[in-house]
Amino acid sequence: MANVFREVENSVTAPRGFRAGGVACGIKSDGGVKDLALLISDVPCVAAGTFTTSKTYAAPVQVCRTRLQSGKAQAIIVNSGNANCATGKVGLRNAYRMTELVARRFGLPEELVLCSSTGIIGRQLPMEKIEAGVASIEVSELGGYTFSEAIMTTDTRPKRIALEFEIEGRVVRLGAATKGVGMIYPNMATMLCYLTTDAALEETWLRKELKAAVDDSFNMIAVDGDMSTNDTCILMANGLAGNTPLNEQHADAPIFREALRRVTQYLAIEQVRDGEGAQKMMTVHVRGAKDKPDAVRAARAITTSPIWKCALAGGDPNWGRISSTLGACGCELDRDSYDIFVGEVQLMRAGLAADYDQDAAKAAMAGDEVTITIDLHLGNAEATAWGCDLTYGYIDENSLYTR
Repeated sequence: MANVFREVENSVTAPRGFRAGGVACGIKSDGGVKDLALLISDVPCVAAGTFTTSKTYAAPVQVCRTRLQSGKAQAIIVNSGNANCATGKVGLRNAYRMTELVARRFGLPEELVLCSSTGIIGRQLPMEKIEAGVASIEVSELGGYTFSEAIMTTDTRPKRIALEFEIEGRVVRLGAATKGVGMIYPNMATMLCYLTTDAALEETWLRKELKAAVDDSFNMIAVDGDMSTNDTCILMANGLAGNTPLNEQHADAPIFREALRRVTQYLAIEQVRDGEGAQKMMTVHVRGAKDKPDAVRAARAITTSPIWKCALAGGDPNWGRISSTLGACGCELDRDSYDIFVGEVQLMRAGLAADYDQDAAKAAMAGDEVTITIDLHLGNAEATAWGCDLTYGYIDENSLYTR
């Protein structure tokens, strides 16, 4: 399908009928940084979301879960710099108040407006600043890039993409923006992701495909092994492309499915590439596992092992760190039959040290992208996970976060 998809500009506003914008309203300590973002569809959308599984979920997560039970949405307001988490009944009222402000300003049904927050936990939202921000924010079909910048927290750069392709011979687009480079694991992270499309999708199929795409992308990345309280991924489809709504039986369903996988995996990889303090990104391929859950368990264990992440930071091909992590992760493993590679260099063969060139192994660890391949030789299941190294930069970022 390489020639089916074309990358286009404007991120979440690339699909027809979507407008977005962002402003600086003073939520962040640096008052000149954009910290309030808004995304609106001209018409109501079929919508679905996936969220954190943390029991200390934030107020906006509760709002989105409740409102998305209808399978409909039309707008999303997002603030950065404040998570609106552990804020009690006042925080929940403020989350709903954010949606009310947007609904009144833009003439939308309040129940179709969603909200998200990201930032420091335990502080009440400065609602007077948010009210002023909503009153001043402007949205346009060229505002996708501004939106992607306004949702960032510790990200060093925005993460966004849009693809164009055809359904039933009609041009359709899928746009997306995400943020989050810390508290990444195990299911999504301190991440927010918004996907928009002008394709028409049946609600049940949309929910199923979004979950599957998230499972193979955002749920396969790790920066530090911590789960956040605000994780949110929402897909909105306004149907303005005019196609017959996609479902499992539609002949063009595989095209949209592939587009969704490409977009979510691209953004997931960009998140770990920009991980807090990260200097190196790792891709971990596990093959030959007994079943898919075991393959996932093994791959994710390597991306979250502090001892291996430190070796990765130092460029040390210490395969013993990988071996010990595999043995402890709970996957089915025969200690006399598995192999480990870094790049093209085989470090371990059939559970024992392989005869390899140490300089070649160090060279495979030297770049800013490192690939680890593990063959368990127990079956046909495989999985891929992505992570990054653990550096002093991560410690610096998280020892000063609330100052």
